[in-house]
Amino acid sequence: MTIQLINPADLPAPKSYTQVAVATGSRVVFVAGQVANDAAGNLVGPGDLAAQARQAFANVGSALAAAGARPDQVARITIYVVQYRPEYLPALSEARIGVFGDHKPADTLLGVEALAHPAFLIEVEAIAVME
Repeated sequence: MTIQLINPADLPAPKSYTQVAVATGSRVVFVAGQVANDAAGNLVGPGDLAAQARQAFANVGSALAAAGARPDQVARITIYVVQYRPEYLPALSEARIGVFGDHKPADTLLGVEALAHPAFLIEVEAIAVME
């Protein structure tokens, strides 16, 4: 499996993601949106976006591992944040780096009004491509 990450010269080069991800492989893993629930289903970090982000990204990592995938095989993530504001970016970046390290898959960050449960502040989904 290979993932080629491309930042075209005529587009800005973002610090935390890549504009284009080209994935080649034979197995695709779709990780459902992960929220800040622990293994017992308890919400981690009520009212704390940074804590919820760390748990949601960790849950993505756990889901990938369950499928035999690694974070560096992720081609795309989508991040949903309730009532998003730019000052949330450092906490989101820290949580993301905690799972993905230097790997910067293509992503979309969406500010939303609400998620499936009123206490959820973030949800993260991923697509990985494996050999």
